[in-house]
Amino acid sequence: MDKMNQAFEKMKMLVGMEVEDEERAAEEESSLSFMEDLNRNCSLSTKQRFYGFAICLSAGLTCTLLSMLVFFNPVKFGITFTLGNLMALGSTAFLIGPQRQVTMMLDPARIYATALYLASIIIALFCALYVRNKLLTLLAIILEFSGLIWYSLSYIPFARTMVSKVFMTCFDTEF
Repeated sequence: MDKMNQAFEKMKMLVGMEVEDEERAAEEESSLSFMEDLNRNCSLSTKQRFYGFAICLSAGLTCTLLSMLVFFNPVKFGITFTLGNLMALGSTAFLIGPQRQVTMMLDPARIYATALYLASIIIALFCALYVRNKLLTLLAIILEFSGLIWYSLSYIPFARTMVSKVFMTCFDTEF
């Protein structure tokens, strides 16, 4: 059991939590802001956070993979693919908490990537549920996948710069 607790403490440090965060969070009295109130009401133990993360990520990846079965029906594909992406995105809120998740998403370094990704999710759902046009839904899913990649690259230092330079080099029009 001691090894399990040590492993959880190491995982806490890996995701940016301090080892004593849970005890301090219970002692602190928070103000009435929405996000702090949400975080206070969503206090989970470390074990519960890892279980929530694993379940939500597994469900998201399952939805995303199952969407490939209905690839030739873009409406169903768009809905299941987008649902899988939302569940996978929400899984990280279990690890770091909803307030820190939103704060990191709205960080100036990745605000545009977040806006692109969330807008592409909304466009994909709109095309799949309301417009019901297969071509538009497929284009929206391609946009959503591109937004997901760009958003994910925003968490890796210098990754977006490197990818931009590679594309600039590959598609340079000078002969």
